[in-house]
Amino acid sequence: MAKQPSRYISNLTRDTYALILAGGRGSRLYELTNWRAKPALYFGGKFRIIDFPLSNCINSGIRNVGVVTQYKSHSLIRHLVRGWGHFKKELGESVEILPASQRYSDHWYEGTADAVFQNIDIIRDELPKFVMILSGDHIYRMDYGNLIAKHDESGAKMTVCCMPVPIEEAAGQFGVMTVDENYRIIGFEEKPENPAPLPNDPSMCLASMGNYVFDTEFLFDQLKRDAETSGSERDFGKDIIPSIIQDNAVYAYPYGSDSEAENYWRDVGTLDSFWQANMELVSPKPALNLYDKKWPIWTYQEQLPPAKFVWEEDNRRGTAINSVVSGGCIISGATLRRSICFSNVRVHSYSEVEDTVLLPDVVIARNCRIRKAIIDRGCEIPEGTVIGHSREEDLARGFRVTDKGVVLVTREMLGLKVGY
Repeated sequence: MAKQPSRYISNLTRDTYALILAGGRGSRLYELTNWRAKPALYFGGKFRIIDFPLSNCINSGIRNVGVVTQYKSHSLIRHLVRGWGHFKKELGESVEILPASQRYSDHWYEGTADAVFQNIDIIRDELPKFVMILSGDHIYRMDYGNLIAKHDESGAKMTVCCMPVPIEEAAGQFGVMTVDENYRIIGFEEKPENPAPLPNDPSMCLASMGNYVFDTEFLFDQLKRDAETSGSERDFGKDIIPSIIQDNAVYAYPYGSDSEAENYWRDVGTLDSFWQANMELVSPKPALNLYDKKWPIWTYQEQLPPAKFVWEEDNRRGTAINSVVSGGCIISGATLRRSICFSNVRVHSYSEVEDTVLLPDVVIARNCRIRKAIIDRGCEIPEGTVIGHSREEDLARGFRVTDKGVVLVTREMLGLKVGY
């Protein structure tokens, strides 16, 4: 292959419009997404899920981004306005919010493809060579420049990001593809119950990450055709990809193939996976490095005082061991082990919290014992409450307990008013 000009990738990223699909509910997260879209869900002590694809775009040199919203989007839109509204359109950069507005039909967004189709005029105004469509639901870091360069060099009309996933995890959850020796996609099924295994490893399959790159005009042609097709579900995985792979060059791009740093990807679509991904961050060397100055994760954060740990008595000492504690938190005579405290959390004296995710503004009163739980934003746990030590007692109090023993507690379960 001929050597590319030194600014080859930067020219490609500047000629790319990214569209992040952030309208999903995340129904497998149950009450945790009753009042917010999944991309607005908190993660990692100070971030929200949407910050990860947005940060990947900015760090990759892609500065024209649209965020498609729909389901209970107030907190998501508020976060985007506060944290991502500073880009200058006159400098060729923007992060725009694209709510469902019935631009091309009388319906709200009916599927992933329809969400893009209804914003064709907005995309066309940007005159991009490529359109990159991203899921707003996953935690990962990725240099999209390598992906776009591979798409351009291969002559593909569409490129699909993929990664090997255990068959039992992919079944019914991910789009699964088969490829030839050149990674051209020759078969695609959306969320099959029996995924096609990899030839060299029957325990794994090649799963779509929900990230795509299209030549712009090719994308527009396919969206228009799909919009006119009776019976289509207006979905990329169910309709668009299966209909184009036979007659068009559609390639798979293996995630992490060009960078050792691209080896972390988590679908936090269940309570267990959300809890587990947060818990991974408390280890001394977590798989996801949030401290990498070369690839920062940007977000909106309030101006808060530093975290504080108070009291030093034999039975009353404020400590946090193998934990993440954010600004505005006060650990007052309590003990935290392997836990994550988001902003403005208060944990009062003689309480013990282990293996727990405390979302913003949680208050834990005195003499509580909490283990392996997710405590939703704004919860006030009464004095002496025990959570995560007896499945039967947790269920009797109306808490949700997963098969793996993670306990979800929300304000509604505690009889508190909802005020997000």
